[in-house]
Amino acid sequence: MARSGPRKVSRYGDPFKATAVKLSSLPGVQIKDVAAALDIHPFMLSLWRKQVRDGVIVAKSARLDVQTVAELRRRRGLERRYKVLKEEHELLKKAIRFASDRRRKSSSSSRQTGGSTKSR
Repeated sequence: MARSGPRKVSRYGDPFKATAVKLSSLPGVQIKDVAAALDIHPFMLSLWRKQVRDGVIVAKSARLDVQTVAELRRRRGLERRYKVLKEEHELLKKAIRFASDRRRKSSSSSRQTGGSTKSR
């Protein structure tokens, strides 16, 4: 459903765009991570990257904050570790389910045959 009322439109200057593009071009950093950190849509950042390549956006050499670069790399590493932990957790849940199903099946079959093995 469409919203009524004025839409929020942000305007960013060329220095901001150039810095965002420079951040997104660092090795090991993804566009979606930079976009999330800057609270912009990834498509917008991709558009800015194209505009920089085409020469539409020209800004003096943008200085990168070392802390921001480090934070983006740290975040990427944490996301990778989180993904591995989620996969391990799912595997453990499946293993527990498998073991408990086997135990349940073996205990129910032993109860059924348990009465007929009595000696007279």
